[in-house]
Amino acid sequence: MMYYIVKYDGHFGFIKPWTAVRDGETFSQQFLTPSIVEGIEKKIFPELLQTKGIQKIKRHRLNYLGIDVQQERTWSKGGFKARMDKGKYKTNLAIILRGIMLEPHLYLAFENEIDAKEAMQQHICLCRNEDVMLPSEIIIKSKSDFDKDIEGFELLFEGDEESMFKVGHNRFDDVAEMYGQLKVFGNPIRESLT
Repeated sequence: MMYYIVKYDGHFGFIKPWTAVRDGETFSQQFLTPSIVEGIEKKIFPELLQTKGIQKIKRHRLNYLGIDVQQERTWSKGGFKARMDKGKYKTNLAIILRGIMLEPHLYLAFENEIDAKEAMQQHICLCRNEDVMLPSEIIIKSKSDFDKDIEGFELLFEGDEESMFKVGHNRFDDVAEMYGQLKVFGNPIRESLT
C-alpha cells in the first residue's frame, strides 16, 4: 500500500494536554489524539462534518526542532476582574509558562492522491488558531517506508490494549474516553529546520 503524505510546516505549536487545567507550567503534548486528527480532517474536508470518526487520514507523524518555554498572561474563567484590597488593586490575572514546540512538522498520510492534493490546498492548526501550519509538499511512500523514513511521534489509535493509555475525551463522540499507544519513530526532535 502506498501513502500520499502531505507535509505541513509551522513556526510554533502548542497542544494542551487534557490533564492540564490551569497548571502554572505546562509543556506541549507531543502527539495528536483521535479528536485532534478528526478535527483537522473535518477542517480539510468540510463535507465530512456530519460524519463520525476519522475517514481519510490513515496515519500521521509529528516532529519539531525543540521546546521553548514562554510566558502567557491569563485570567480566570469569567473574564478580567479587579478589586481593592488593603489599599492595593488585586486582579485575577496570572502568568503561566507554556513549553511551545518550535518549527513543528506534521505529516498526514492519505490512501489516494486526490485527498492529498485537496489537503495541499488547506492550512491547518494544531490546536490553537495561532498555530498555523502550511502544506509544503506531497511525499509518496510505502507503508513500511513511512515507518522507516519519517521520524516523529505518533499515537496509534488501535492495537494492543495493554500498551494503551488514556489521552482525553473525544468531543466528536459524546465525550467518550480516548486511548492510544505512543510510538516514537527515529529521533522526533530534529536538529535542523528541514
